[in-house]
Amino acid sequence: MKPLVDTFDRIHDNLRISVTDRCNIRCFYCMPEDGVKFMPRQEILSFEEIERFVRVAVSLGVTKLRVTGGEPLVRKDLPVLIQKLAAIPGVQDLALTTNGVLLGRDAKVLYDAGLRRINVHLDTLDRERFKQITRRDDLDRVLEGLETARRVGFGPIKINAVAVKNLVEPDIVPLARFGREYGYEIRFIEFMPLDSQGLWGRENVLTADEIIAMLSREIAPLVEIPDRDPRAPATEYEFADGIGRVGFIASVSRPFCLNCNRVRLTSDGKLRYCLFAIEETDIKALLREGAPDEEIAATIRSTVQRKWIGHEINSSKFVAPPRPMYSIGG
Repeated sequence: MKPLVDTFDRIHDNLRISVTDRCNIRCFYCMPEDGVKFMPRQEILSFEEIERFVRVAVSLGVTKLRVTGGEPLVRKDLPVLIQKLAAIPGVQDLALTTNGVLLGRDAKVLYDAGLRRINVHLDTLDRERFKQITRRDDLDRVLEGLETARRVGFGPIKINAVAVKNLVEPDIVPLARFGREYGYEIRFIEFMPLDSQGLWGRENVLTADEIIAMLSREIAPLVEIPDRDPRAPATEYEFADGIGRVGFIASVSRPFCLNCNRVRLTSDGKLRYCLFAIEETDIKALLREGAPDEEIAATIRSTVQRKWIGHEINSSKFVAPPRPMYSIGG
């Protein structure tokens, strides 16, 4: 079977699956505080529809899956889907990204369903700043969820932190020390133009280089880990004293588009070849109209074939996608 290759010879084996556009917190860089219009339930793909699509995608060479939202743990009976996906022959890696608020409740059942890798979104260990960013007072629940996941056996657990300039500078070093103490890998993500309120500006991006300088000065020098997967979005570093590692997803200052291996399925069944894509392909219609697997496979191939060279965030030609992040899927 010919792999999923685009016109720039990038092989695609990584599928991100959004299971809901709903979320139980309201991070200012992602969602408005009030008046969010979520999709009607009937527009959201069922677990059976997701499973069928994934089976077709795996037959084309997809081996890595990541389940996202919105917040995936607000989707009822999510462990049922995890079990279905983990059982598909050919799936080599299954992961989930969560804000951690419901992780204390769900960690054990997710682990029992076959999930082994988890990323938790956490920008700060400061309760007041957590409330400022998320507009919710749930820091204790997130920390409890992390500890529960660690105790259950997930590992290594990664913590994703969005780096917004003039806001999170006081959090960078405490998060890194937290990771060193408990064995979490902290991944700093440069603030991207995906908010629903038009708040992003290049001046609001705390860059990877700025964070590296801060951590090297305050904790220990950082050494880039060699021989990493060039298609992975994060550049990983170890502290020179051998305690802990951090990663950087530098989509703005160090775009990695030329190595991208990912496609995305939104919760309402649209296939996207890029997080920033303007166009998307309607997979739900095919699934609900009874299209054969061969037609779905051909549609996946044609979508990948249309993939652009990159998002051009740093270009005057950049156009923000018509959907905000919570609607696309993290």
